[in-house]
Amino acid sequence: MLEKETFHPLNYIKKEEYSGSMEGMRYMLKRGKRGDEDIIKVTIWPEPLNLIRTPEELKDTIDVPLTAEGVEEARKWLNEQYEGRKNYWLENLNHAWIDQNEKAST
Repeated sequence: MLEKETFHPLNYIKKEEYSGSMEGMRYMLKRGKRGDEDIIKVTIWPEPLNLIRTPEELKDTIDVPLTAEGVEEARKWLNEQYEGRKNYWLENLNHAWIDQNEKAST
């Protein structure tokens, strides 16, 4: 679980992508735009592939404001997604790369 006391990537996200993983669930926070508004695009996907190699249908994304409150919203969403689908993430934790590609093509 991502803890409020230790999850403070706002200044980092303003300059670079911020990524991590939690037992089978990978995530990335990336600065973006929605109209004139600065946002953080938060994306999750299953292990083992990186974001680019993972098929789109296996990714989930939300946008939050590029603020401390937005980071907190992202942290809560990441934790909810992990806890709500924990078995799914753990199942994918030890899959070989070929398994993911075969899974996406079926």
